[in-house]
Parts: sequence; structure tokens; C-alpha cells
Amino acid sequence: MTAQPTSQEKKHPAAALGLGRGVCHHWPLLYLRNTPPLLNMLRLLAIAIPVALLTACAAQAPVAPPQDSIAPVTTTAVVPERPFPHDSLYALLVAEFALRRGAYDVALEQYRAQAPALRDPAVSAHTTRLTQYLHRDEATLEAAELWVELAPDDMEARNSLARQLVASGRGAEALPHLAEIERHGHGANFPLVLTNFERLTNVQRTALAADVDRLAREFPDNTSLLFTQALLLHEMTQDDQALRKLDRLFSLEPEQVQALLLEGRILSAQGKANPYARIEKVLKENPDDNALRLRYARLLATSDMAAARDQFELLWAQAPEDTDLLYSLALINREIGDNATASVYLRKMLQLGQRVNAAQYYLGRIEEDNNNPDAALDHYQAVGPGQEYLAAGSRIGHILVDSGQLERANAWFTVQRDSYPEQREPLIGLQAELLNTAGYREDAMALLDTALEQTPEATTLLYSRAMLREQHDDLTAMETDLRAILALDADNATALNALGYTLANRTRRFAEALELVSRALALEPDEPAILDSMGWVLYRLGRIEESLTYLTRAYAAFPDAEVAAHLGEVLWVSGDTRRATQVWQEAARVDPDHPVLRDTLERLQVRLPNTPAPAPMIDTDR
Repeated sequence: MTAQPTSQEKKHPAAALGLGRGVCHHWPLLYLRNTPPLLNMLRLLAIAIPVALLTACAAQAPVAPPQDSIAPVTTTAVVPERPFPHDSLYALLVAEFALRRGAYDVALEQYRAQAPALRDPAVSAHTTRLTQYLHRDEATLEAAELWVELAPDDMEARNSLARQLVASGRGAEALPHLAEIERHGHGANFPLVLTNFERLTNVQRTALAADVDRLAREFPDNTSLLFTQALLLHEMTQDDQALRKLDRLFSLEPEQVQALLLEGRILSAQGKANPYARIEKVLKENPDDNALRLRYARLLATSDMAAARDQFELLWAQAPEDTDLLYSLALINREIGDNATASVYLRKMLQLGQRVNAAQYYLGRIEEDNNNPDAALDHYQAVGPGQEYLAAGSRIGHILVDSGQLERANAWFTVQRDSYPEQREPLIGLQAELLNTAGYREDAMALLDTALEQTPEATTLLYSRAMLREQHDDLTAMETDLRAILALDADNATALNALGYTLANRTRRFAEALELVSRALALEPDEPAILDSMGWVLYRLGRIEESLTYLTRAYAAFPDAEVAAHLGEVLWVSGDTRRATQVWQEAARVDPDHPVLRDTLERLQVRLPNTPAPAPMIDTDR
């Protein structure tokens, strides 16, 4: 629950050095060893540049992008010297000086061209590191494959290729490279191959498990492999077998953190008594292991807030000015209903001057819980631009509109737009939503129409108006707005998904809906809303089994009541009424009045056990 620090981008010094092409024509052919290209460039400069220039620039040596954290294997093998062709030498110099100036795209273009031409391991290594630094996945895969081909015993090369294969959805192909890393005595990160495991087909999962098992026979005491096997079994719902693998792992490494946490999750899901006994034993023996304690606290927060609070309090006692811990404690206490204690932690955050917006926002929520709207407004209005700004604005709008202060609410939004013009579009969208929800539909539409007359290409406002039109059954106008967004941005996954889902849900244009949602899913393959849409489109097409695959993934990632309604309906129609009822009950416990869930149960004439019959829905606009 605590925020994770984000790493800043490393910067390179820029040097105002240039080099004329004519000088290059007179440079001798150099013989370069298999050493880092930058070192070769420095040697080259020592020969080619006059002493005066070399002296003037000595303090400005080029800085290469940071390398991968895996250290390369040190080798004493002698690499035969060979000449670099004249054209390649010039291209490499262009690349190095481009790096000095921060022109990374120019440098990358040169290196990508020269790596396959020269087939030099050092050039391929430098190309791979540069592509990694620039997050060019396709180029990284290409460069790393060549690097491994040229230097198969270089474990940094294999590690780079393995990581990129996994990132490309080819985890099974990464496994042999990780095995080589292990064979050379460098600990391999075998669980890496399970990244995006949920995207694999059952056949691919079975094949990957078999490959891991074969490798485990070669390395029977490798705890990384044992953990990978346990994870695989857990993902394939074979938890008893997973626990046996973990027992074997603990006999070799009793304090392996990931294994401790996985065992705790499994035992807790199985309803076993004291599922975290092994974690607690390790913490008792190592009370200062705050890294494990923090992960344990986060694990507890998914199932036992009171126990999680105890662990966070122990952590906070050792770091009383850690704002992340204060924030976690505030949220946990609010979640379990202890607003008084939550307020203490939030006010401590204000005293420290840290996470001020978050503290003010949640103090406002607490005042609302305590029926003190004026005090809540004071806190919300103290929230400045940032993550909580629009959420605070939403609460301000709701308080004012619900209390009949419509003019004051509109005035507040006007002042905010003038004060923070960069927030103009989201503020207009939020104001329109509030007006519509409060029953001022014409005012909401007029606000959006006026704003779009001023900025007709504002895609966020076009989307807000499209959703408002859909709510009021003006599907033709809704489609016009969404098509306008796609004309401006053909890869707008949100608009593609919204149009595709609406066509599937409210028309019989199923083929068109499938094409739109498929495009959205290709752009954002893990987005739960798009997975839900794909499942619903396939259901409307009668493709039940495929539909369940997508809806199950969507519900696992985002157990929202609407997703639950969809998943439950498809399960019900497929004949799995027990599972359908279970899904609906889970959703009803959290959001019993969700309109899509209520409509689904009414339409299918389902009454959930131990729940009252749903009241009929009333459309106030008809």
C-alpha cells in the first residue's frame, strides 16, 4: 500500500564537440580488440585529434547509457584483432559523438546498422545496452540475439536476450538462456519466464511446465527453479503440489522471501489456521528484517486489516517520519472504521509537510463520514493540483449540488478553470458528469457543447459528451463523437473500446463491434475494461468458451460489479449456475445496487440466496 519510489532518468553530459567528415578520410585503419566501443573511441581520439583539442576536451569524455544490472562474465580469452572497415569506423564515431550530444536516436540508428555489418561482440553489446536504455523493445531483441550469436559464453548477453524474450511474450524461449546462465555459475532468475503467464494457452502452459521440470532434474537443489515450479503449480490451481515444492525449497533456504509470501497466500486461501506461521517465525528470529515485514504487512492488507495495522505500526515505530508508512496506517485505520486514529496519522503528515494533498483529501472524507460537510469542504478546497485534485473537486461538486447550491458549484468550477487552465478539460468533464447525475441533463450537455465549440478537437470532452449521449439513448450522436475521436487518433483504445462495447451491447452490429474491440485489445492487452468488452462481444456472437476466457481474466484483474454481471451471465447461460451465483454474490456484497448487476439478475429472473428481491428500476427521464 505504500508508494514505491520512482527512479529518475539518468542524464548524460552534453558536449559541444563536432567533427568534420573531411578529417576522417585521412585517419589510418585501426585494429580494435573486443573491448567496450567507448574505450576504443577514446583510443581513436588519442591518435586522430590534435593534442590541443584532446587536452581541451579531456574532462568531457562521453558517458554511455547505464548497463544492465547483471554483471558481465569476466574472461581472459584473447580475441583476435581485425580491421574495422573505413565506413564503419566513421559511422561508429558519428554514433559516439551523437551520444555526447544526447542525440540518442542518431546514435542508435548508426549502431543498429553497424552491429550486423561488423558482427563484433563489443559493438553488439553496446547496441543492446543503448536499445535497452531507450526502451526500444524490438531493437533490443534484434541486438541481443546477435550478441548471443557472436558471444554465446557472455552471460550478460544471454541475460539481456532472456529478459527481452520474456518481454516479447516468449518466455519459453528464454528458459534455455537462463539455464546457460545457471550452468556458468551465475544465479539465473528462473521465475522471470512466468511473466504474462495468464496470456498463455493451456497447451503453452503445459509445455512450459514440462520444460521447467526437465531443467529442475538437472538442478534439483536450485531454489529459484523450485520456486518457479511452485508458482507454476499455483497458477495452474494445483496448490497442494505447490506447497510440497515450497517445503522442499524451505529445507534448502528457510528464509526465501518470495516463497514465504507465496506459501502464506496459498494457506490463507485454503482457510488454514495460522497461514503465516513460517513468516512470523522468520520475523521473530529477524525482528529488524523490515523488507520482509513490509511485504508481510501488504499481504495481510488483502485479508486482515487489523493484523496489517499491527505490522505497519511496528514498521512506523522504527521510522516515525516515514510518510509512506503514515499514509498506509491512515488508510488502514479508515478502512477498519477507526477514523479518529486515521485523522491522527493524516495530521501528522500535514505537520511533516509530506503528501499534503492526500492528507487533506482523506481528512475531507472523514469529515463527510462524520456529517460535517463544511469542514469537509475546507479540506477539499486545500487540495492543489496533483493526484487527488480531481477527486477532491468531485467531492466539492457533490456536496454543493446535493445541498442545492448549484450556482456555487458552477462558480467553483469556473474559478478552478481560470486558476488552473491546464485542468480545463477534465474539470469541464467532471462538472458535466455531476450536473447530469444530479438531474441537470440539459445544463450538462450545454456545458460540453459550449466547450467543444471553443476546442472542437478536445478528445476528452468529445468522450464525455459521447458517454452522456449514450446514457440518454442517443446512440447515433454518441457514435458521431466517438468516430470524431478516432478520426483524430485512430489508436485511441478508450474510444475503440467504448464504441465496440456499445455496438455489441445495444445493437446487433456484432462483427463491427468485434473489429473495434480487437483493435483496442491489441493496443492495451491487459486492460480489464477491454477484456470485459471482448468477452461480452464474443458472448453476443455465441462464442461462449472464448467469452469466458476473457471475462475470467477481466474479473480476476478488476472484480467490478459490471464485470461480475457479465461473467455471471455467461456462466449461467453455459450451465455453470453454481459459479455464476458465487460471482454475483461476491459482487452484491460490495455493490448490491449496481444497475448492470440488478438488470442482469432481473432479466434472468435470478434471486440470489439470502438477498431480498431487487426493487424495480425506475427511469426518471421517461
